[in-house]
Amino acid sequence: MRTCSLLLVATAAAAFAVAAPVTANLGGWGVIPDVEDAHVQEIGAWAVAEHVKRANDGLRFGKVARGEEQVVAGVNYRLGIVAVNLAGQNATYSAVVYEQIWTNTRRLLSFDRAK
Repeated sequence: MRTCSLLLVATAAAAFAVAAPVTANLGGWGVIPDVEDAHVQEIGAWAVAEHVKRANDGLRFGKVARGEEQVVAGVNYRLGIVAVNLAGQNATYSAVVYEQIWTNTRRLLSFDRAK
């Protein structure tokens, strides 16, 4: 059973690597070449929505301005997000999101005002 599980994980990881090429080396961070990509923007919007659920501070998503990704057992995204506060002012936030597509898992690991 354990061998079967390991084989399934290895197969899924290989399929993901072929389906979603990234600039990062396995385990290392690499620049996301196209932060305008719809999936990257959707992850940024999701990160803001998750943050608002926790902080109830009324932030509204603007756009992902920069990003890095790290291939692990899924992908970590480190994003620079422009969001609008309740006063209508733009501010930049740093968010780290973990996503594993084959298990439909997404977690907000951190969300902080950029310095």
